[in-house]
Amino acid sequence: MKEDFLYYFSNITAIQIFDIILVLLIIFQLFRALRGSIAFNIFVGALAVYLLWFVVNKLHMPMMSEILDRLVSIGLIGLIVLFQPEIRKFLIILGRRTALGKNGFVSRLFQSNSLNKYIIEEEVIEEITQALKFFQDQKLGAILVIARSDKFEFDTNSGNMINGVVSTKLIESIFSKASPLHDGAMIIDKDIIIASGVVLPISESNDLPSSIGLRHRSAVGATEHSDVMVVVVSEETSKFSIASHGKIKMDVPLEEIKKEMYKAMTE
Repeated sequence: MKEDFLYYFSNITAIQIFDIILVLLIIFQLFRALRGSIAFNIFVGALAVYLLWFVVNKLHMPMMSEILDRLVSIGLIGLIVLFQPEIRKFLIILGRRTALGKNGFVSRLFQSNSLNKYIIEEEVIEEITQALKFFQDQKLGAILVIARSDKFEFDTNSGNMINGVVSTKLIESIFSKASPLHDGAMIIDKDIIIASGVVLPISESNDLPSSIGLRHRSAVGATEHSDVMVVVVSEETSKFSIASHGKIKMDVPLEEIKKEMYKAMTE
């Protein structure tokens, strides 16, 4: 066994070294994406099985190789289905950081009507900010989901389509206690309120504080499934929270909310 390993590593090439580094980088990024979730334990178990399969093949153990070959080939399809939300999250992060992504220099270089775009975003942020201040003063709860990227996936079938231009009065009326839509989340993309009364996915992350309720867990869950930021107004305390990239920040000042909304809409 020792000789087999020494033989393998004694004949390693530069391409093989690059291959190993690339694989380790992908594993590290997957580790970061899954850390703190229930799926993390499954990921570690699957990685252990794969490493065992790799070692068994290198040591030329035919019976174990046959068993693990079938387990790996069948399990791969199952893992793709099981990790669908995590894979989508990983691809969103990857796309956002590349040169062709939303934040990449190529996208910025060819962006048209930039000045008009920023003016519209400033107006939208101001309309949302005024509504948030109203909710705080009136002790009204609300969840606002704000799209970060140009193309984001979100299931609005659980809510009601609005397709209305963002305005303070419209947001206030939707989240008023008399409105049938006030219990769900509002989805905002650019200057359009797409839908309201939407049911968000609940996060299963183990990193979240045990004291937070379902409203805040659903806010985090939304950021795990799509490229969005979520603003939560607590009905009990009238305090603001921000969920982003699978994390939540509690008791956030309104001025910081404005800055985060600006980052989400412009960067």
